[in-house]
Amino acid sequence: MSTENEGTAVPPAPSAPPVPVESPAASTRPAAPTAPIPSVPAGAPDHEPARSAPAYASAGSPGAHPQGGGSAPDASWPPPPPATPSYGDAGGSGVGSYADGGSGGSGSGWGAGFPPPAPKPRSRRGGLVAAILTAALVAGGLGGGLGYTLARNNDSGDSTTVSASDSGGTVKRDAGTIAGVADKALPSTVTIQAESSSGEGGTGTGFVFDKEGHIVTNNHVVAEAVDGGKLTATFPDGKKYDAEVVGHAAGYDVAVIKLESAPSNLKPLTLGDSDKVAVGDSTIAIGAPFGLSNTVTTGIISAKNRPVASSDGTGSNASYMSALQTDASINPGNSGGPLLDAQGNVIGINSAIQSTSNGGLGGTSQSGSIGLGFAIPINQAKYVAQQLIKTGKPVYAKIGASVSLEDTTGGAKITEQGASGSEAVEAGGPAAKAGLKPGDVITKLDDRVIDSGPTLIGEIWTHQPGDKVKITYERDGQTRTVDLTLGSRVGDN
Repeated sequence: MSTENEGTAVPPAPSAPPVPVESPAASTRPAAPTAPIPSVPAGAPDHEPARSAPAYASAGSPGAHPQGGGSAPDASWPPPPPATPSYGDAGGSGVGSYADGGSGGSGSGWGAGFPPPAPKPRSRRGGLVAAILTAALVAGGLGGGLGYTLARNNDSGDSTTVSASDSGGTVKRDAGTIAGVADKALPSTVTIQAESSSGEGGTGTGFVFDKEGHIVTNNHVVAEAVDGGKLTATFPDGKKYDAEVVGHAAGYDVAVIKLESAPSNLKPLTLGDSDKVAVGDSTIAIGAPFGLSNTVTTGIISAKNRPVASSDGTGSNASYMSALQTDASINPGNSGGPLLDAQGNVIGINSAIQSTSNGGLGGTSQSGSIGLGFAIPINQAKYVAQQLIKTGKPVYAKIGASVSLEDTTGGAKITEQGASGSEAVEAGGPAAKAGLKPGDVITKLDDRVIDSGPTLIGEIWTHQPGDKVKITYERDGQTRTVDLTLGSRVGDN
């Protein structure tokens, strides 16, 4: 998948009461009246920070893949920039509508009614009733007077008004509630301002990864500040810190920054296990949509293993992910923020959305959420972040073969020629050792169905170098399987 980030009126009442009939028993009651109720595929996911200068555009439709027949880059690295790159970091808006219908009430209709009751004979009981009522009124008066006297005797001031208590008691929120999770997680999230050397930049989000001051976010949030730019990270309490980029991985769309003069009381967010996430699980997203810092939204996991290819439209390398899909509201500025489970564990990094590109808050060019957001699974992001902190460079798993990025559902086809005239199957690489050849169409990686080149790349990058996988492929109309040990490539270039 490619993305960029009222009822009917009641009749009038009759002008005169109905005329009695001679025999009530013979009369019938009429019915009441009734009322009718990757190169990045065209349309890559939006995944950019909310911008203070011209924002990334966003466009895309699910299932689109990079165009271009013939050859494509190695499956361990994304293709060249898209022909028409466009995307944002979370983007589109949908409008819902509703109607409510009315219904008639019960009771007699507007037709003939019941006759008036016959008058009852007078009796002496009326006087007795009157006497009882009089006694009740006297007692009521005594009670009222007595109550007023007691209130006045106990009032130290001139007023007789008794005020209600102005204390509602202490509000306690359990740790498992959304409010409880947000209360615990918000102090460990930051709003990131990235500015290039030319002064352009935008807003994104990040979260505390360790006590040393490392913050995890998206690559596209900090990309403009990598070469001579400026980064700041602001906590919900207003404290702001300068920061520097420790390492960034364009393909994974993950980056790590470090706070300068980091405080000693940092509380890293607890990392969950994205492999154990199930469709329907509750999600909580924290970020700065359109610059509105410390915003919390909720939803569910609406799909898993969603193949997403995206680019920031600047000509940089594309990113691929086998994403967690959520309907929690995600917009430009949410990028890099944590996607939490119901217990407050980080299960993903919000990175991209599918959008309608109809314009966003205040009529800007950025689109808003339509309930299709995508997050990098935290198991993958954790591995990448650790590598960046350790060496400053990303490490990618690879099969050592170039695959076509054409829009197809038939699988990932190994091209006849690799990128820049290189061999489609790397000599001595994992694919060559496994016996794969140009023209082979890979249809499965382990149990995961592969429907295109970008899907294959995203799935490979959920693994680590050295992992053994089973490749299912088709050659000359026959289906074959082979075991393959993934190789590695260091760096984005």
